[in-house]
Formats: sequence, C-alpha cells, structure tokens
Amino acid sequence: MPEPSNISHTTQIRVRYADTDKMQIVYNGKYFEYFEVGRTELLRSLGLPYAELERTGVRLPVIEAHARYKSGATYDEVLEIECWLELPYAAKITLHYRVRRQGDSAVCAEGYTVHAFQDTTTLKPVRPPKAFTTIIDRALTAR
Repeated sequence: MPEPSNISHTTQIRVRYADTDKMQIVYNGKYFEYFEVGRTELLRSLGLPYAELERTGVRLPVIEAHARYKSGATYDEVLEIECWLELPYAAKITLHYRVRRQGDSAVCAEGYTVHAFQDTTTLKPVRPPKAFTTIIDRALTAR
C-alpha cells in the first residue's frame, strides 16, 4: 500500500453495536462505510464537502474497491480512519484508507477505492471540475 500523500486526513468513528457481527467484531462490509466516512471528511477538510462537489454537476461513483483485514475491532472502540489521495490524479482518482484503534498502531483494515468523475446529468465520465483541481492545487502548495 502506498504511503500517505500530503493530501490526507484522519477522522474518528466509534464502533456501534450494529456494526458488529455474531462474532462480536466489526462486520467486514462496514469497513467500506468507514472508508466512505474517511473520504467525505478528507474532502470536507480540504474545503470541498461532497455535497458541494455534486452541486457543480459532478459526482464520484466508486468503480473499484478493495479491503484487507488485519485485526478485528469491537463494539465501542474508537477507530481512526486515515484517508489520502494518491497522486497524481486524473479523470479517475484513487483514495487509500488505513483504519486503526485510537492510540494503537496496529492496523484493523486497509484498502482503497477508485472513483471516476461523472456528470450528474449525462452520467458520462468528465474531467475533474475546477472546484476539485483548485482545492487540490491549494492543498499541495499549503502542505
């Protein structure tokens, strides 16, 4: 897995009881929801909430997703979701994720998602909108 780029963000989430399975660990599919939290908070931290991106007429559907599970998390633990943008980006972007228990360096899960920029009306692929490229360029020069 590539190391985090300088466009990254870490957010926290507490494991809900409903997130766990019969074995009392976080159900594997929940990590994709945690990845979603990571990427929306990354965009928000850069000054472009996902809802604002959609208002520009563009969305970012997931076209590929991968997760590798390392160690189980359990109910009521606080998890840190680190998300970063793989550089360089193009008409498709790849976001990477690393999920750890708060205060613990052991990784619970890691993975990535690939997204295509898509016009919300025509549903056709498009280039990244100016709103996106501007915040990425600003983040690259500021960090």
